[in-house]
Amino acid sequence: MKGPISQFIEKHYLHFNAAALVDAAKGYEEHLLDNGKMMITLAGAMSTAELGKSLAEMIRQDKVHIISCTGANLEEDIMNLVAHNSYKRVPNYRDLSPQEEWDLLENHYNRVTDTCIPEEEAFRRLQSHLFDIWNKADKSGERYFPHEFMYQMINSGVLKQYYEIDPKDSWMVAAAEKNLPIVVPGWEDSTMGNIFSSYCIKGEFKPTTMKSGVEYMMWLADWYPKNCAGKGVGFFQVGGGIAGDFPICVVPMLYQDMEMHDIPFWSYFCQVSDSTTSYGSYSGAVPNEKITWGKLDITTPKFIVESDATIVVPLIFAYILDL
Repeated sequence: MKGPISQFIEKHYLHFNAAALVDAAKGYEEHLLDNGKMMITLAGAMSTAELGKSLAEMIRQDKVHIISCTGANLEEDIMNLVAHNSYKRVPNYRDLSPQEEWDLLENHYNRVTDTCIPEEEAFRRLQSHLFDIWNKADKSGERYFPHEFMYQMINSGVLKQYYEIDPKDSWMVAAAEKNLPIVVPGWEDSTMGNIFSSYCIKGEFKPTTMKSGVEYMMWLADWYPKNCAGKGVGFFQVGGGIAGDFPICVVPMLYQDMEMHDIPFWSYFCQVSDSTTSYGSYSGAVPNEKITWGKLDITTPKFIVESDATIVVPLIFAYILDL
């Protein structure tokens, strides 16, 4: 039985992007009912936008089977978990002068649209505990992926002393509890990635202690064939960028470069983005373009919702969760 949010959506979201939202949600739901699996890709600042409030429950209810995310989304969900009370909201962010932006920096705040992340309580708090985990692996010659180090930190319980939100609203806590598969392309382009790099530059760690993006692709190339039977694997892309571009390429790579000619295409595709459709834009390319790259089939259900993901995605998740 659908709850009041879903009923409201079905009654009022009848045309244009609103209708596309409903179609995408129903397509996602049908994919799961047919025993399909789903990848969710997270670009932008979805974790700082507190998408965990809905994504965590999607993970707990097995509505998502693998995530691809940027290094920023990987770490910023945990930052919000341990430092939420020290975050600073700036509703008038559009009106800030360069001097006001500088003042935020001087006060150790890093701004993400209308939300400022506190350096000491967020970045440094994670850094101290990750250093211990990285150091232990480095000294013992062990190697892990970026998300595996994060899982180790969460599962150790060392962060519980800092929790400032209900951990049920943290998608990384939910993912760690399920040991959900995650790929994090371009992890180096994140605060913790920068910090790890600095330790390598100083000679404290070996770069090889952190498994690489190539190894993530190799891992995904093993995971996909094992999980694409039956209905197959769907692709729900939030925003654009590397979080989506990296994993979607595993299918044409397996087909064209590994010559696995029976590998199925992605069996559902939806992108939620406010990137304007334009020539030369990956994030703004319409789904049909992906047919020419061997990523989607002619028959793959394809949806694009051109709107703000912070508005659209929680509503789609609410519909799938029968809220």
